[in-house]
Formats: sequence, C-alpha cells, structure tokens
Amino acid sequence: MLTLYQFPISHYCEKVRWALSYKKLDYQTKNLLPGLHSQKARKLTGLTSLPILVHDGNAVQNSSDIITYLDEKFPETCLTPLDDNLKQEALNWEKFADEQIGIPVRIICYQTLLDYPDILIPFFTANSPWYQPYLLKAAYPVLSKTMRHSMAISPETATAANQKLSAALDKICVRLENRPFLVGNQFTRADLATASLLAPLFKPKQYGLSWPEHYPEPLVSTIAHYSEKLAWANELYAKYR
Repeated sequence: MLTLYQFPISHYCEKVRWALSYKKLDYQTKNLLPGLHSQKARKLTGLTSLPILVHDGNAVQNSSDIITYLDEKFPETCLTPLDDNLKQEALNWEKFADEQIGIPVRIICYQTLLDYPDILIPFFTANSPWYQPYLLKAAYPVLSKTMRHSMAISPETATAANQKLSAALDKICVRLENRPFLVGNQFTRADLATASLLAPLFKPKQYGLSWPEHYPEPLVSTIAHYSEKLAWANELYAKYR
C-alpha cells in the first residue's frame, strides 16, 4: 500500500496526489495537523517537511523525489521523459516551479488567508477526525504566528513574492508560445509541477478542497491580475487531473 502523509492544503502535496492519480495507483492519505505533524515526520524520515510517501518500507520525502520514486517503481504512464536531454529539461522546469512558483504562491496566499482562520482551519483539517477543528482553533493564534515566522510571511515578502511570481509566469508564457507543453510533445512532471503549484490561485475542484466562493482581498485582486496567465494550468487540470 502506498501511504501519503500530507497537509490537504499543501500544493506540494497536491503535486504528489496528482502524480499518484495520473498513474492510477491506489493509495491512502494520512492527514497531519501543522505543527503537530513534526513528530510523525521525524519518526519517518528524521526531517519535518511534508509530503512523505511510504511504500514497501521506504519513506520518501520531497515532492520531486517522490515523483522520481514513483516513475522508477511504476514506470507505466511515466512522468519523466526517457530521452536524457528532455529528462533534464523537465527536471529543470520542475525545480524552477518548486522555487519560483511554489514558494511565492504560498507566501502570497498565506499573507492574506492567515488572517482568516474560518477559511484556513477547514483546509488544514479536511477529512480529519471531528475533534481536530476544535483543537486547531484553540492553537490557531500560536500556529499563525509560527507560520508567519517560519515561512517568512509579511507584507514585504508578499510584495517580493508577487514580483517573483509575475516574472515566472512571464517566462512560462514565453516558453508556451505555439506549444502545449513545457517539455517535448507530451504531458510531463514539468507541466504537473507548474500547474499544481499554481492551483491555489484558480481553485480547481480536482484539488480536493472545498474552496470558498471568493477569497478575501487583496488576494482576490491579485488572482484576477494573473487570471489570463493561469488559463493554461487550469486547462491541464481539466485534461489530465
């Protein structure tokens, strides 16, 4: 059995969920609460970050390493190109997405949403035991402060994140001129990584969360500004997720 230890809200965990679903693999999820997840994560890998995939006695951490592991163990419907040059291109684009999209999107979203526990607590506790929302509500003031500190979330870093995300989306738009995919002629881990890490901005139903109809400001205006450049990622969800 494949077991994914995750935060339901995490777009890095969504990368792995999408890869598992794309490969049509049966798996179960173990949802952990932020902060309280550290003990279980350390027990599995010695480190605290999620996602972690457990399979056949192996515990694999980091979304990119997990996709590599899945392609090695389950090569059908491979997300990594077989050609060495295309493989390296795909890995480079995935790394670009992890660093230049995933982190900025996280900062931009949390800068607004951490002020709205009524939105975030259901995200953090999706498909969890009934008591966890109450537990997290009590711990939320400390959790919010800790997240802002550990992820360097502030008005200043959100401004910088918006600049970085804008530049990243411009680069992707240039790359996608007259082509449907970032690498080669088929859907790869590069496309999956980019679309999944952008997903909190366009709220696809396939993500598995009950998104609010509208985000609060200023996040909703930020998303509207990027809407045209998010259309490609939204289309990938419709076709491949």
